[in-house]
Amino acid sequence: MRPIDDAPLTRDGKILVMAYDHGIEHGPVDFEPQPESADPEHVFDVATHPAVTSLATGKGVAEAFYPSYEDDVSLLSKLNGTSNLWMGEPDSAINCSVEYAVEELGAAAVGFTVYGGSNNEVEMCEEFRDAQEKAREYGVPVVMWSYPRGQGLKNDTKEGVVSYAARLGLELGADVTKVKYPGSESAMERVCEMAAPMPVLMSGGSKTDDRAFLEQVRTVVDAGAGGLAVGRNIWQRENPHEFLDALEQVLHEGATAEEALRTVPPRA
Repeated sequence: MRPIDDAPLTRDGKILVMAYDHGIEHGPVDFEPQPESADPEHVFDVATHPAVTSLATGKGVAEAFYPSYEDDVSLLSKLNGTSNLWMGEPDSAINCSVEYAVEELGAAAVGFTVYGGSNNEVEMCEEFRDAQEKAREYGVPVVMWSYPRGQGLKNDTKEGVVSYAARLGLELGADVTKVKYPGSESAMERVCEMAAPMPVLMSGGSKTDDRAFLEQVRTVVDAGAGGLAVGRNIWQRENPHEFLDALEQVLHEGATAEEALRTVPPRA
C-alpha cells in the first residue's frame, strides 16, 4: 500500500470518486432516470465540482472526452469491466492496460474489480497482481472494487463478507478499496479495522433520496471510511451540482446531513 495523502485521489485526506463505469456494468437502464447522464460530456462537467476528487470511467469514454477536461478532472481509469449481458460466473474482462491508461489517457490512478468467491477469483487476483505491480512502476495509486459474489455467496452485504472484501484489498496490495455498505456504523467500523491503514470507500449503490444518502455518508465517515465511490447517487439527480454542494459539506467539511440540506432542498 502506498501513502495517498498527497495523491491525486484525495482532498484534505478524503476521497470522492465519481463512478461512471455503469454503461459497461449495467447498460442503458442506469441512464433512463436522467437521460442527460448518458452523455459523457454532461458527467465530465459534473465531475469538475471541487467535491469530486476523481472520475472513474472506461477507456473509450476517456479517449473521447477526457482531453477536453484534463485540466479540471482527475482521471481514474477503470481497467476491467463486463456487461450485464454476461450470464456466467462473475468475472471481469480486462479492457485497458496500465501502460495505456497512464501514457495515452493521462490517468492519475487506476481501478480494478475483483470478485472474491467467484469461480474466477484465482484468475482475477493474478490479473490484479499484474496491474498492481505495473501501477507501482508508473507511480499511480490502485483502487480495488472488491465485491465478493458467486454461486456460493448468499449475502454480499453481510458484515463478515464486507470485512473480508476490505481485507482482500489490503492483502493484495490495493491503495484504496471500494466495498458495499454493511448496514450500520458499527459494522462499517469493523470493516475499516480489517483494512487499516488502507482507506476504505463506500460503494454508492442505487439512487436514494438526498437525506438518506447524506446520512449514510456521514455514518461511514464517522466509522472511519476514507470516503466514497458513487455514481448513480450523483449523476442520476436533476440537480447534481447542487447535491454535490451538500455532499461536499458532509464529506469534506464535517457537516451533518441536516446541516447540508439547509443548502440543498431534499428531493425524492
